[in-house]
Amino acid sequence: MFEQVSRRAVVTGLLLLVPAAATPLPGSPILPPELRGLWPGRRTAVSRGARSTVAGPGTVPAERLDELARRADSAGARVSAVLGRPVRPLVVLPESGRDAARLAGAGRLDGLAAVADGRRVIVVPEAFATLNPTGRDVVLTHELTHVVAGTDGLPVWLYEGFADYVGYRDAGLPVAVAAAELAAEVRAGRLPSALPGPAAFAADGRDPDRLARAYQEAWLACRFLADRFGEGTLVGLYRAAQVAGVDRALASLGLSVATLTARWRAYVRDQLG
Repeated sequence: MFEQVSRRAVVTGLLLLVPAAATPLPGSPILPPELRGLWPGRRTAVSRGARSTVAGPGTVPAERLDELARRADSAGARVSAVLGRPVRPLVVLPESGRDAARLAGAGRLDGLAAVADGRRVIVVPEAFATLNPTGRDVVLTHELTHVVAGTDGLPVWLYEGFADYVGYRDAGLPVAVAAAELAAEVRAGRLPSALPGPAAFAADGRDPDRLARAYQEAWLACRFLADRFGEGTLVGLYRAAQVAGVDRALASLGLSVATLTARWRAYVRDQLG
């Protein structure tokens, strides 16, 4: 559901100020429900891309919203290319990480650059600002994948790994660069023994390297499936797992969690050793 920091069309340019209340003033644009009432009693600034809508408090500079709208358009196109359906991103740019946590209903967002929340992506501004352009694109694509593909009924390694698969698919980064923390472990002779579970993805700030490795491990599991069986099969497996469960979905490929784990470990060693 989250994107960890260390892993990383045409916009009108028009900045629109709309009321925070659900009912806009006459002549104001009507916002989707997910972008209404974010800052009660304050005004909301909106930038619209070719397909995206980005909202922030009225104090956020227009150029920041416009840049985010351009990146959201690009991220939406990347997600659409994999999932085969139109994507219209809704993105929120709060004033601070504390405001982002409030909007996401989370106690803490330590080490995270963005979070998917229902049908929208909430950016954590301080962390997002530290990323290079490629990192920002990966983050937005990852989180939009969660929004479009959904995560219900899936193990965390599959939905986080799939989102990173889409995020890194067109990023042009070598595997050892995108999975730098995991690569260091493998070179030191420490190969992961099991696919990462929920505890490995805890965003509590206590072990940022472990959090990074969890995403990288999950990404390489999905990357292995795409390399071995094809991207279309990976997408089909993801959808089948949502309906029938991951065990039955893997069985359709002649795999179990145990056999996938063994082949994934060999893949990790081959890619990063």
